Amino acid sequence: MTRKNPWFNASLPHHSSKGFINPGPGGHKPGDVKRWRRERKAAGLPHPPAGGYENFITHWWQPAELDPDGTEDKLWWLGHSSILLRLQNQYILTDPVFSRRASPLTFAGPQRRTPLALSVDELSQLDAIVISHNHYDHLDKRTLRQLIARFPDVTVFVPLGLGAWVRRRGARRVRELDWWQSAVFQGLTLTAVPAQHWSMRTFWDRNASLWCGWVIESRDCRFWFPGDTGYSDDLLNIPRRLGPITVAALPVGAYAPRWFMAANHMDPQQAVSLWQQLGQPLAFPIHWGVFELADESLDEPVRELQAALNKTVTGISNFTVLKIGQYLTLPDKMKPY
Repeated sequence: MTRKNPWFNASLPHHSSKGFINPGPGGHKPGDVKRWRRERKAAGLPHPPAGGYENFITHWWQPAELDPDGTEDKLWWLGHSSILLRLQNQYILTDPVFSRRASPLTFAGPQRRTPLALSVDELSQLDAIVISHNHYDHLDKRTLRQLIARFPDVTVFVPLGLGAWVRRRGARRVRELDWWQSAVFQGLTLTAVPAQHWSMRTFWDRNASLWCGWVIESRDCRFWFPGDTGYSDDLLNIPRRLGPITVAALPVGAYAPRWFMAANHMDPQQAVSLWQQLGQPLAFPIHWGVFELADESLDEPVRELQAALNKTVTGISNFTVLKIGQYLTLPDKMKPY
């Protein structure tokens, strides 16, 4: 049976009659996946981080220390693409993955190389969950079920095609948005924005659901969470349409080999270039430090990022490299840096 896209709108370039697409050029050629896997296996990639995994944890991990009585706008990077935001006393989690593996299986697939910085039980408040797309390192059904069981009134924001999926996992309040659609939520505005990526959870649902980034706007902050995305000049349409970004969580991992990964993942150098094009807002790197999804070692993204920043930035930079579990205080005025 031919699959049909129930949200299909012929006037939108990212819609197709069967699902969703990236409007611009890109993508893989036939045989690319087999070539990558063959070369990866032959080279024994990825290599362990310098000094080994325990040394990496010592340098780049700490438990997240929440201040539940605090009111200051903050965020805590929990590793990979999981971020806990506190904006106007609302708590929002992006792409929460607290399981041991980013996989449909408990015994196979990419495993967590660093401990959890925060457990579900340590959360005393959760108002919203924001999902960028359905890949297993961004959408974890075990974590989602645990969060919904603890916070049954939490609102879950998803791109088109994922609403029914999260409802089947127990979510009562779901907002399902297309690119450029916005929702007002308890004084905040959340907008689903374009990303250059793809979706797939089974062999039968490739690109059946949409992928997106999110801009979350408060009185004082316009925060951009890109989810997963390759670099594209089209990303600059986001601040053009919504206003200057004041805080950006920029993905820097799962980029090697570049010939294969560039269509869907930014590398550290591209993240720095995009940051400069945004006007150098307050930024920090995500999508690294937890799962080995590509050929680079666990610590390579941050080493390349720091080298790229050293080449392009003089003096104190607003691009801050956080440890897993570390927090960042957000600006209290809506202005670009």
